[in-house]
Amino acid sequence: MSDYGPDYKIVHGGPVPVYVQIAGVLRARIKRGDWQPMRPLPGEQRLADEFGVARMTARKAVRVLADEGTVFVVPQRGAFVSAPEQPGGEGA
Repeated sequence: MSDYGPDYKIVHGGPVPVYVQIAGVLRARIKRGDWQPMRPLPGEQRLADEFGVARMTARKAVRVLADEGTVFVVPQRGAFVSAPEQPGGEGA
């Protein structure tokens, strides 16, 4: 998976699907602290407008992040940044 910065410009028509690029940008923004754990990401339409893509493409990018556990989706509420995993896992 390529690394994308939080201010990466999406390349339409490039070899990497646009939704993968958007997911990378959103992941970088979460890592940078743009959205704190348990706080919502911008809505699909806002993301679509920002990146100049269809709403379904924005939804697909969010789904990538949800599938990897970076965000979680609450129906009718949107996508929220997941809480970071605690080091050490289970107790001693």
